[in-house]
Amino acid sequence: MNQKSLPKIVVIGGGTGSFVLLSGLKNYPVDLTAIVPVTDDGGSTGRLRDEFGFLPVGDIRQCLAALAKENGLFQKLFTYRFEKGKGIKGHSLGNLFLTALEDILGSEPAAVEQISKLFRLKGTILPISRQMVKLAAEYSDGQTIISEHKIEVHRLKKNERIVKLYTLPQALINPQAKVAIETAELVIFAPGDLFNSLIASLVVKGSRSALQRSQAKLVYIVNLMTLNSQTNYFTALDHIKELEKYSGRKIDSIIVNNQPIPPVILQAYKTQTEYSVEDNLGEDSRVIRQPLLANTPYQKPTSDSLKRSLLRHDSAKLARTIIKLINR
Repeated sequence: MNQKSLPKIVVIGGGTGSFVLLSGLKNYPVDLTAIVPVTDDGGSTGRLRDEFGFLPVGDIRQCLAALAKENGLFQKLFTYRFEKGKGIKGHSLGNLFLTALEDILGSEPAAVEQISKLFRLKGTILPISRQMVKLAAEYSDGQTIISEHKIEVHRLKKNERIVKLYTLPQALINPQAKVAIETAELVIFAPGDLFNSLIASLVVKGSRSALQRSQAKLVYIVNLMTLNSQTNYFTALDHIKELEKYSGRKIDSIIVNNQPIPPVILQAYKTQTEYSVEDNLGEDSRVIRQPLLANTPYQKPTSDSLKRSLLRHDSAKLARTIIKLINR
């Protein structure tokens, strides 16, 4: 099958959600493009962004690791995080590698292009914008928080919600990302932070209009758990309403996990005031329910200072569900 005949899939998201989804999809004959946000300013990525003035590399690193032809050693190297060493502790080797290559070549797109050739990636990775911006959130109590990391660590009070998300300054869509969205057959909103990973890309000027012009079917993989900093007590329907509001389009297919979550995991999340996302979608014909949980909880490195999700989707199960959807 030649490249032109492959189904064109665009995955919008960042971090772990995109990593899991892309890791599974790359094993199928599809034309993959990963589009990542440019607002990450926490952890290793934030330190490098502040020191070098480049676009954030964390989400791109995750996608590079996922799309490498050989999982094994490259994936381990690119996701390796230093656990000791003055000045280097907490940094990801992949982040340092990308930053060095950006410094040598002069831009993030050039660095990603070279890495793609070096490691024979099974897909394309694009930042949603080429501009350095900050993420801003307005809340229902009237306050505004500027910085993706500060939004991430903010703990919502009861009934408090994010009512508006935007970038400062206003970001413009990367022309390559615009073309990818407009020519896709399927656009998938990956699981992950609803506001910081997904909507952070949708608020970039040009994203909404590109989605509205695209003939692609929109697919959303519903999160497994709520997030106290962004989606406190959100149901599946609440997630979908926010995505449809910012994208300006109705979601065509909704993928929901129906596998029971182990009580020990639920208890660990409950201590953070986080809960399994309630499936209140009823008999909606758009919904595809499947057992989609990964077999083991995620164990993060001790040097990683950021909060990470314990529970994740299984990449192979997710990919099979997507391919069945394409072939229907």
